Amino acid sequence: MRLRHLALLLAGLTTTSAALAADGDRWTLPVAVKKLDNGLTVVVSEDHTSPTVGVSVVYHVGMRLEPKNRTGFAHLFEHLMFEGTPNAKEGVFDRVITGGGGRNNGSTRADFTNYIEVAPVSALEPILWLEADRMKTLDFNPTTLKNQQDVVKEEIRVNVKNQPYGGFMWIDIGQQAFQKWENNHDGYGSFQDLENASLEDVAAFHRDYYGPNNAVLGLAGDITPEQGFALAQKYFGGIPARKTPAAPDYREGLNTKEKRVVQSDALAQVPAIAVGWKMPDRGSKDQAPMAVLGALLADGDASRFYQGTVKGRELALNMELLYGLTSEWEYDGPTLFVVNALYKPSSSADALLKAFDEEIAKVAEQGVDEATLKRVKTQLLANWYNGLETFIDRADALAKLQTLWGDARVVNQIPGWIEGVTSADLQRVAKTYLTPASRTVIDRKPAAMLAPAAAPAAAKPN
Repeated sequence: MRLRHLALLLAGLTTTSAALAADGDRWTLPVAVKKLDNGLTVVVSEDHTSPTVGVSVVYHVGMRLEPKNRTGFAHLFEHLMFEGTPNAKEGVFDRVITGGGGRNNGSTRADFTNYIEVAPVSALEPILWLEADRMKTLDFNPTTLKNQQDVVKEEIRVNVKNQPYGGFMWIDIGQQAFQKWENNHDGYGSFQDLENASLEDVAAFHRDYYGPNNAVLGLAGDITPEQGFALAQKYFGGIPARKTPAAPDYREGLNTKEKRVVQSDALAQVPAIAVGWKMPDRGSKDQAPMAVLGALLADGDASRFYQGTVKGRELALNMELLYGLTSEWEYDGPTLFVVNALYKPSSSADALLKAFDEEIAKVAEQGVDEATLKRVKTQLLANWYNGLETFIDRADALAKLQTLWGDARVVNQIPGWIEGVTSADLQRVAKTYLTPASRTVIDRKPAAMLAPAAAPAAAKPN
């Protein structure tokens, strides 16, 4: 969400494999993991096909853990991590990485905040020095805080307030579907909460959640595990562990009554719908079947929903599948399977929901034939492997899996979980999770389609 440019394995090593390996259609990544004495977990995936290295530092904190009355704070803090330290003032971080031929970025999600870079291997040590430096301390001051408060507010104006539909399919749908504050507040934040964030808030957040024991360092590319662990020890090993607050219980069960909301949009030209169903818990036996079912129903032009509502009955104009702000594999608390679409003014939300329900019922009652199931699983596997292709994405995926699952080796297990999904699995999860009673629906209409008394959602004063 950051608007920037846009000889042996050491003691403590838990697992590794020597090199990239292919087994039929299966691609097995080498994964070596070590935890330093200060709690920092280091994951290295060796690949010498390019003289570059991807780096990802993932902190196990995101929107779900930001302080109450500080909505948007985790995202604001992500920006502040680029504002310099006593040793590397503002701008040094970007100049060193881009000047060395690399690029960098960061993002904030419900369960993590990540900082990612890719660069020639010759630039790796300066990158690790910079990452370790801002893990140790930040240059907290009123000027940088005010500057980034304004930057985030402008980002909200550009991406939400002055955009048709205003991110309703990932901001508003979660606010409507979940009951607990940790899960249903606006992670982009209110202007009031952002403006009220103080330097004391910033310092406390860095102290509590940005210690080495709450982070994972991912390295992928032209580096061996021995080199990666030694460099991690060199630059991060001297940073003391810090106490991290216990996370609140933000688990939620499935909803038992459909929730329907109609919103007015001053900027939209055609109506849109977002439908959210709660996903199975991460790591449950239903997660992989739900991922396959999601692809079958809503991923791409061949999906059942697309064929049924865009091509077939010509009710909708497009179709998009979302898993909150992450993916079907990268969440550590309640999240949603969301389908959103623009639809024709001559149609209706009820017509689309009826069409969706019919497609879901077909799966629940009849399952799917083997050829269709194989096609969808192949599509999902291709998406999975494509997401690991570049070193920056590979390092980030491994660091996130280690953070959320506690084991980066999951990267090599997910393909098997996908391949193991059966038609009966799809029937089970369709009946369990994709019921009308458990869904949340937002019907977002152009203001002109609603009564004059309706308050335009996208025209709220700043």
